[in-house]
Amino acid sequence: MKTILLLIILIFPACLLSQHLVDTTYNPTLQNPEYKSGEGPLIFIDEGHYNFHTMDGRYKPFATLLERDGYNIRGYEGVFKKDKLAKAKILVISNALSEDVEDWVIPDPSAFTKSEIDEVRQWVYEGGSLFLIADHMPMADAAKDLAGAFEFEFTNGFVFDTLSRGIAYFRLQDNTLIASIITTGRDSTESVEEIVSFTGQAIKIPDDATSILTFNSAFVNFLPDTSWVFDDNTTKLSVEGWSQGAFKRYGKGKVVVFGEAAMFTAQLAGPEKRKGGMNSDYAPENYQLLLNIIHWLDGKLE
Repeated sequence: MKTILLLIILIFPACLLSQHLVDTTYNPTLQNPEYKSGEGPLIFIDEGHYNFHTMDGRYKPFATLLERDGYNIRGYEGVFKKDKLAKAKILVISNALSEDVEDWVIPDPSAFTKSEIDEVRQWVYEGGSLFLIADHMPMADAAKDLAGAFEFEFTNGFVFDTLSRGIAYFRLQDNTLIASIITTGRDSTESVEEIVSFTGQAIKIPDDATSILTFNSAFVNFLPDTSWVFDDNTTKLSVEGWSQGAFKRYGKGKVVVFGEAAMFTAQLAGPEKRKGGMNSDYAPENYQLLLNIIHWLDGKLE
């Protein structure tokens, strides 16, 4: 009973998905935008797969930040085709689903057809850059086949920090935030030392990938049959050493995968309009990590 009560206390704020509003006031300072306004390459944000996050919806702060950095942002509608993808430098897919449903019970079908997955894989192999974001159940399962095409293994669960009992901190000082070109950037103004995530999934990464966020022994993966329904029979396992964000090269292209989506947007949750995401007082460096990821995918961090 204590375990169940603890989980309810832990996850209740995150369950209020329908009450999440976009924080349109979020506007961090950009000292040196990568491009002059509108002169950067095109970035597609997927909107063709019942996405929980779209450029004019819950990922508007994501799109606005990159537009302020000089990029051109456009929604991608319909199925993935290599020739159409070739118009853009970067494809962002965040929380795609197979259908528009509210009752999330396993199994969670793939959001993408085998043909689409092959089109995206080939586009990346020939030089495209993919930023794939898939949150906790059911989003992880919906994107696992696409992730698997690049040898990343998504897990369709919920990862909780059993010590903080809330948002998850990844820090350079304890090696949960891993030093790399993406975390250090090009100089001290681009480096990050602490990143926060807001409940997501765990990822097993291939040997040729580099982790950005790595779980320590405090993190446990809960694998329920129904989304946000937990009890003493729910499967639980340690994810120490697993990742919540990583990157790799694939052929001539690049791939970044993340298992949590809210960390890259700005939301106001519940009647109290609590800040959750890049706008959170606890996550002042998250926006810089997003910029660094995009700059690496764009070839600016080499």
